[in-house]
Amino acid sequence: MGYEETLKYIHNVKWQGSKPGLERTKELLAKLGNPERALKFVHVAGTNGKGSTAAMIASVLQKAGYRTGLYTSPYILRFNERMQVNGEHIPDSDLEKLTDEIRPFADAMQDPPTEFELITALAMKYFLYQKCDIVVLEVGMGGELDSTNVIDTPEVAVITAIGLDHMAELGSTLAAIASAKAGIIKAGGDVVIYGGEKDVEDVFEKKCAASHARLYRTDYGRLTIHGFDLDAVNFDFLPYKSIRLPLVGTYQPNNAALAVTALEVLRNKGYRITDGNIIDGLNHVYWPGRFEVLRRSPVFILDGAHNPHGIAATSESLKRHFGGRKLVFLIGVMADKDVGSMVTFITPLAKAFVTVTPHNPRAMQAEKLAELLTAYGLPVKACSTIEDGVAEAISAAGEDGVVVALGSLYFSGDIREAVNALKK
Repeated sequence: MGYEETLKYIHNVKWQGSKPGLERTKELLAKLGNPERALKFVHVAGTNGKGSTAAMIASVLQKAGYRTGLYTSPYILRFNERMQVNGEHIPDSDLEKLTDEIRPFADAMQDPPTEFELITALAMKYFLYQKCDIVVLEVGMGGELDSTNVIDTPEVAVITAIGLDHMAELGSTLAAIASAKAGIIKAGGDVVIYGGEKDVEDVFEKKCAASHARLYRTDYGRLTIHGFDLDAVNFDFLPYKSIRLPLVGTYQPNNAALAVTALEVLRNKGYRITDGNIIDGLNHVYWPGRFEVLRRSPVFILDGAHNPHGIAATSESLKRHFGGRKLVFLIGVMADKDVGSMVTFITPLAKAFVTVTPHNPRAMQAEKLAELLTAYGLPVKACSTIEDGVAEAISAAGEDGVVVALGSLYFSGDIREAVNALKK
């Protein structure tokens, strides 16, 4: 198959949907010779910060000389971003070749895999083909029943900040959601947590005790933040000093502290990771779509926050960077999101709202979202295309203003392309 045919096959309607359980992924991987059993992993779960934390860990491991795989979702511009080796996306030719190899096995399954399960199996085969020393593996949703959880005990399991999201699938309380995430904790493993609410930590403590796993908490007392600008955040995480992280959300130093704690666990297990590797890796990490500045006049920020916990963190970053200035928010969300809880955090910062419909079958229509936002007493404009939404938001902000696009990672690529087109 050519590239377009390959993507059409991967996204085929028969794979769509989310079905709990690991049986299909295990069956498909077994047919492929269980490539995951020949790989080593850092397994990353959590509600917010998974991708950023995974990217930081992968960047440092690469700087330390390890051939490092990175598996994430969703993608921003091209599907190939979802599986990378040493920062390079899977080439089209490899994606086509490996999909051709997997296709007969997937097609023959009586209970066919979901799209995510198919992609996970494809990634495992690719990382083995690339002879990766270690793979940083981001959970898709939850943990216990996520298809990435077919792996054996990872080198370290990392659990980022926990918030309320995917409640229909994972539960309606933080403790219930934490319990689902805790499913990546395996017998005798090492586990690093972001920390936070006592109910959440209690869940991880109990699971670690039952699994005879070692629990490590991130010590934020080691963290000193020196300053922010729209290019980087400067901080120390002792004993590592003068880190200049090019991810400018004010929440990112905490994610970096979590990533470094996980890397220290790896180092204690014999991985050759120097202090210089840690600083260098953090200084050069690249992770688009998370409080990313796309232009300066007006300032245009793209952020993937899509649940109340994430938007609360983004709003704190906006206050830190822009003080009391009023901002134009360009918003697109999935239909299952709690719009009221999300908007509560940004309404005090807002000058106006512009709504768009992300290109996703689960998206809320721009008109419906605009109707919900009218209750907040601010100007709202629904736009029929993302290109129109970007142009409208920039016009509403003016040359000296600020536009913030948030609500879904699924429209990040389209937002970027529309902004870049206006620059030309």
